Amino acid sequence: MSDLQCLTFLFLFLLLLQNATSASPLPLRRRPVHNNSTHSNFAKHPRRRVVFPVNRSSCDLFAGEWVRDETYPLYRTRECVKGMIDPGFDCQTYGRPDSDYLKFRWKPFNCDVPRFNGVKFLQKMRNKTVMFVGDSLGRNQWESLMCMISSSAPFIRTNLIHEDPLSTFKILDYNVKVSFYRAPYLVDIDKIHGKTTLKLDEISVDASDAWRTADVLLFNTGHWWSHTGSLRGWEQMETGGRYYGDMDRLVALRKGLRTWSNWVLRYIKSPLTRVFFLSVSPTHYNPNEWTSRAKASTIAQGGKSCYGQTTPFSGTTYPTNSYVNQKKVIDEVVKEINSHVSLMDISLLSALRIDGHPSIYSGDLNPSLKRFPDRSSDCSHWCLPGLPDTWNQLFYAALLF
Repeated sequence: MSDLQCLTFLFLFLLLLQNATSASPLPLRRRPVHNNSTHSNFAKHPRRRVVFPVNRSSCDLFAGEWVRDETYPLYRTRECVKGMIDPGFDCQTYGRPDSDYLKFRWKPFNCDVPRFNGVKFLQKMRNKTVMFVGDSLGRNQWESLMCMISSSAPFIRTNLIHEDPLSTFKILDYNVKVSFYRAPYLVDIDKIHGKTTLKLDEISVDASDAWRTADVLLFNTGHWWSHTGSLRGWEQMETGGRYYGDMDRLVALRKGLRTWSNWVLRYIKSPLTRVFFLSVSPTHYNPNEWTSRAKASTIAQGGKSCYGQTTPFSGTTYPTNSYVNQKKVIDEVVKEINSHVSLMDISLLSALRIDGHPSIYSGDLNPSLKRFPDRSSDCSHWCLPGLPDTWNQLFYAALLF
């Protein structure tokens, strides 16, 4: 073979070797994606960074115990914007003499709940609307969150507008709205043939339009479904085109919740929208639920009051099923659409807080009424500061971590 042929052969061999090498797979390095959307990474990947998963065995936020913590409460009433807390929830201002009930923190068994950071919350919620929808327990929680934000981010410019059914707290520096939409049954209630009618199969157009403006929704209902007598908020129910003077309240609740769940499935299409449902908030009108049999025998016949309770019920379970039936209905309906809705299962942790209600320190109660706690105590709502702050810490953890 001549020298020229050898050089030609060597050149062709090296060329083939280069092509084979360049065609072999190499590790690729992705170019960083810069997302300038106002929705931020939280909205684009709303569940990606969940450290405290809702109702997961690895870290069940709602299974735990109350522990004493001297750094509590998270805020004082004076740190809230004037008019932010309803007098009915402002227990310390209206004479509650004890304060130990403010010194308890919820501690899940398998993890820690992050302490609320108002600035971080506002940064994550920038240009968004958070809306509470439901009854006065939802209002209780809404007012709590407003105070938590105001106290931990004290130099923000805000505007509070009270209207019915929609009230809104605007945090101007972050363009954040934290709203409450009053809808005790979630479904519509209207006058039909002169009668106040609970329409189990409908949600009002006004309510639907308002809810759809929110980026984060937290619904609740429950207490109003069991009211009787003068407290009943309707005269008849309507479902399937028929009218009923009354019906089994659990059946009615289930029908109403299925109407709500169908609304969620129809209108909440965007993965950017987060939806939560707050489980039943228990009442404490019957001392026999938490007292020993010996003590129960000393309670006056017909006595119904949480008055005088100053510490949580001891233990991690509560010895009654007074709220279980409603809770079961809510849990079943919400779990049917759990890919769309996260259940905030606050029932048990709230049941343990027999000390957290306003009782007779619910606003400027007439002194003559205060003398009869069995008749005048509010053992349904919660003091602020108080238990709803814990609901919001759990909401904060489930939403942002």
